Amino acid sequence: MGYIKTIKDLEAATYGLRGGHSNQLLKAAGIATLSGANGLVGHDTTLGLNGTSAGMGGSLGAVYNKIYGQKVWSMINQEINALSILPKRPYTQSGWRVMTQRPLGGANAAFGIGTQAYSAGNAMLTPHADEIGGTKENASIGTGNDIQPLAPVYETLFMSPKIIAHMFDYSELSAEMAKIDDGIGDLRAMIREDMGKLHAEVQSKMAVMPLENYDLDSGGSASASGAQTYADMENNLTSLMKIVSSSAEAHELCTQNITAAANGVAATDLGKIYGNSDRLANTAVGSTVGFMDATLDIGDGYAAAEQRNLTLSLLNSLIQNLRIEGGDTKVILTGYDTIQQIADLLQAQERFMDAKEIMPTHNGVKGVKGAEVGFRVASYFDIPLIPSKDMPSTKHDTLTTGLSDLLFLDTDHLWLAVLKPTEYFEDGINHGNPFGVGTLGNQGLFRTMGEIGCSFFKGQGKITNIK
Repeated sequence: MGYIKTIKDLEAATYGLRGGHSNQLLKAAGIATLSGANGLVGHDTTLGLNGTSAGMGGSLGAVYNKIYGQKVWSMINQEINALSILPKRPYTQSGWRVMTQRPLGGANAAFGIGTQAYSAGNAMLTPHADEIGGTKENASIGTGNDIQPLAPVYETLFMSPKIIAHMFDYSELSAEMAKIDDGIGDLRAMIREDMGKLHAEVQSKMAVMPLENYDLDSGGSASASGAQTYADMENNLTSLMKIVSSSAEAHELCTQNITAAANGVAATDLGKIYGNSDRLANTAVGSTVGFMDATLDIGDGYAAAEQRNLTLSLLNSLIQNLRIEGGDTKVILTGYDTIQQIADLLQAQERFMDAKEIMPTHNGVKGVKGAEVGFRVASYFDIPLIPSKDMPSTKHDTLTTGLSDLLFLDTDHLWLAVLKPTEYFEDGINHGNPFGVGTLGNQGLFRTMGEIGCSFFKGQGKITNIK
């Protein structure tokens, strides 16, 4: 009885050549065409063959063909980390209320103290230091008295669910032919799987769509968005790059001609979000319009000369500012290049500490492996670093260098509201209804309804314009 113990045994059992005879021909990657009278061309080399091709009828195509098999290998990275890290909530309502100003002390993180006199019914931005609640014995109550009524300021925001859909079709004949010869087998199952991956990948891409792509004006800009009008951007899921933005960023994009839109009302496509227009103000870098502005670090601006090197100080400063504003960053979303740069910045510390591999996760999404070096490469201040292949790099159009932006996300206040989860629909001749699709074939469709919402902008952060 013969046993397979070596590679030679395996080759002999597979190709049927024993007794020391050469199996060079059959081991070749494949034979495609004749090469002269006595030779064959394999995939990688010309192989010798005794005899003549005429003995085989002049063509080896009749005795040999490549077999491709039913497996289809993907050559594309289709990770969907940007979409996956967002908490999913049922879409139970289209709007929400937010408190934008205290009854006393204003709207900034620090409680305001100043010169504003105590008065009833007003949200006092900077009250007197001795008029913030301390009162005398047996104080009178009511308007005009010692203790007067105050009121906070509320605003309303709203969103509309977006419909994301992708369709495919295939003929009855192609489906049947795929089952025979060297076909792929179940054509419907293969295409359905690949279209499902695409459907998820597109939503993830929408989640990190560059802010400048919301520019609806054409001309006047060297950017891709300036050369192309994207009139239907609002049909997409709202990008995190737009949610985590500010009036000053929109202003600077316009000032540096990264977008074609002018400042103010003409930049509605960049600044208006959730029915609010506060970001449309012509705000200089370093200023804010209030509660609608996220916590950003774009440096001195988006001019070509204002791009900065990424440093740990930039990361630390933004994390500190977010904590002051009341944010609690749960995850940092960025590109693979930026994660590598952070690892390089921390590399010096690794020489003095034992290293071990870690794999941070957030909502089941795995980050990249790193080495624990006091601060961890795969997480920073215990905040997971999650990579996205589609993460944009916001910078001046003339620059060819630039790292991916970093988003510091407080996912307690950031979510994907799902009105209808992803569903698959199919109809056609295989279902006994060719009239429904109008062809002798079949159609399939993936559909999702939802939108990305945010209830606390100052708790979301972003670093851009880095190299």
